[in-house]
Amino acid sequence: MSVKIRLARGGSKKRPFYSIVIADIRAPRDGRFIEKIGTFNPLLAKDDENRIIMDVERAKHWLEHGAQPTDRVLRFLDAAGVVKREARNNPNKAKPGKKAEERVADKAAAAEAAAAAAAAPAEEAPAEDAPAEEAAAE
Repeated sequence: MSVKIRLARGGSKKRPFYSIVIADIRAPRDGRFIEKIGTFNPLLAKDDENRIIMDVERAKHWLEHGAQPTDRVLRFLDAAGVVKREARNNPNKAKPGKKAEERVADKAAAAEAAAAAAAAPAEEAPAEDAPAEEAAAE
């Protein structure tokens, strides 16, 4: 039987509260579980000691018996010093999406066109000023 250490959502609408449970991987997220080993309240401040309450000894027991923690639970276990979690790297995360790139390209094209339009009258302006200067010189 494959077992996971995962979060089961509770609480009301827009007020989440999670139980840290040991469950069969085929069981529904909020459904049947084998054992409850803790709670997680994301609405509390990150430095609040009641944000994550977990029975670390039971977590170690289940890890020894082959339970696989989800990524979020693995973060909790890493913070508790039970398991080492490798940091992930997503180099594409900071890159803008397709539509944002299109907007930047459109804005650059518009700025280029505006600069070209501003430069064209500036070149013509000295030519217009030249006859005025000649007339003033006479």
